[in-house]
Amino acid sequence: MGRVSKAQAQENRQHVVATASRMFREKGTAVSIADLMKASGLTHGAFYKQFASKEDLVDEAIAHAFQNPEPHASAGIEGPAGDHEAARRTMIEQYLSIWHRDHVGEGCPVSGFAADLGREPDQAARSQSIYIGGVRNRAARLATVDDDGLTQLCTMVGALVLARATRGNPLSEELLQAARTVLTKSDAGQYEPQRCAD
Repeated sequence: MGRVSKAQAQENRQHVVATASRMFREKGTAVSIADLMKASGLTHGAFYKQFASKEDLVDEAIAHAFQNPEPHASAGIEGPAGDHEAARRTMIEQYLSIWHRDHVGEGCPVSGFAADLGREPDQAARSQSIYIGGVRNRAARLATVDDDGLTQLCTMVGALVLARATRGNPLSEELLQAARTVLTKSDAGQYEPQRCAD
């Protein structure tokens, strides 16, 4: 078999990162390199030509997840121009949807990587700035005059994680609905857009 061109090697690398980003959210970062490369359609040996270590790949996979829009938010988080309240409500509805609950690998990296980073302090230290930036960006999208958005984000992430853990039981949808209801109450206050980069 001939040598892979630089362009093909770069394309292969990006494909592995995207596959890893999805698989790590679905199954955790304990996914083996062999399984990851098989899912990518590449050989196990190709991994070591592209990445110095699995930890490096995890870092890139987390960055990839935060840099690429999630399919659950495809309707457009920004909403109508200048209407932060509508954008905030759209974000809440899409985040706390059954589709998002059922598509972990394509979902929010805040919830998708939280457990692994909590269990792996060395990896968390490596990936912390990317993860924190992503958390702050999502919270800023939810912010109101009286709230920096962190409590709302905690409610959303917690409800989503609990809904995934109870999928198949009516409680799962009740959890999503309860969080949607409390976060979209009409007396939630005025909205003040804030943004920070991922």
